[in-house]
Amino acid sequence: MKESIPADVLADMEYAVQLHMTGQQDPEFTTRIQAEADKIREEIRQKHGVLEIGVPAIRELRE
Repeated sequence: MKESIPADVLADMEYAVQLHMTGQQDPEFTTRIQAEADKIREEIRQKHGVLEIGVPAIRELRE
């Protein structure tokens, strides 16, 4: 089953693109999005622990 992007997430993405394209800033929007990102990041850390993928990936690319 294919999942679609929730309407509120899609609206935020479109608004972020609009802000970027017009050079405008919305501090309240930025604060809200950063808080949500922090929450999601913490949920992932709690579920999976700290994922150290950068160094192994770079080493693999060098070989």
